[in-house]
Amino acid sequence: MYEKFYQLTGKPFQLNPDPGFYFASKGHNRAYSYLKYGVYQGEGFIVLTGEIGAGKTTMVRALMTELDTDQIVAAQLISTQLGADDLLHAVSAAFGLPIKDLSKAEMLDQFETFLTRVTTDGKRALLIVDEAQNLSPGAMEELRMLSNFQLGTRAMLQSFLVGQPELREILRAPTMTQLRQRVIASYHLGPMEKDETRAYVLHRLDCVGWKDDPSVAPALFGRLHDVTGGVPRIINAVCDRLLLRASLDAKHALDVSDLDDTVREMREELGADTHRTELPALRESRPGARPIATAALAVRLERIEKNVALAIDLLQQIAGHDVAPAKPVAPERRPRFGARPDRP
Repeated sequence: MYEKFYQLTGKPFQLNPDPGFYFASKGHNRAYSYLKYGVYQGEGFIVLTGEIGAGKTTMVRALMTELDTDQIVAAQLISTQLGADDLLHAVSAAFGLPIKDLSKAEMLDQFETFLTRVTTDGKRALLIVDEAQNLSPGAMEELRMLSNFQLGTRAMLQSFLVGQPELREILRAPTMTQLRQRVIASYHLGPMEKDETRAYVLHRLDCVGWKDDPSVAPALFGRLHDVTGGVPRIINAVCDRLLLRASLDAKHALDVSDLDDTVREMREELGADTHRTELPALRESRPGARPIATAALAVRLERIEKNVALAIDLLQQIAGHDVAPAKPVAPERRPRFGARPDRP
């Protein structure tokens, strides 16, 4: 809708992962290097984690477009609560192998034959498991067992595990020791910094032929980073709504107030009780405002304040003199996730 108004060739802030819009921030560059290192090694597991919307899937798809298909046969598996019995079915289907009416033993034999053929053809098989935190412990073990297939001393299957931060906790479990020993590199993808947020927005606009219409006030980028936390998907959601709102008002220049109004409008639509994980870094648009609290946190704070007030009244009755009112209780700030990699 706004693409036509601003004469853009496409939608710059779509939420679906698109490798054509891939932006290499410092964190994304480093994570991408780890993935390429893994491809070069050709064995073991590479683990990539990051918060929801950090750009993991976009990065993986960008990598897949660069893979030499004459050397690597790649398949991507979007896991959805897979158990041990489902894992082999899903992996076989991802590589295009028939699975109907086959027993597990037959599928294992078929998969080993497939890997052997790929290896003897001078290629390697790469499995990318997205949303890997959803895999059950049994499925994780099945995946480890598949990595045992070898032709001589050469591993025939390599796997990338891509998922949310809880994947790291899952892999730290004592039962994951054998799989963990086969991880050759891991990286946690954090949010973008303030200057990268500006470069990210301009990059996506340039990808669709933006000619400074609408123009963007420099101060808007700093505020955008504050209200989104530097998370790409949230930046996309806010910027998409910002451009839509501006086009409906026939605006050709955007400033901080336009962003503030957009964020306020989005918050009102989501409702005061919306859980922060749905829009994890969205903050109130007033300068210096604290992050939006969840409904549970708000209720907890209200109870604490009531208890403090009751305690003060009780102390006044007992002591017979005034007691200084307590300072308002503020919620603890949610720690920002970092981008420090584990050494391979």
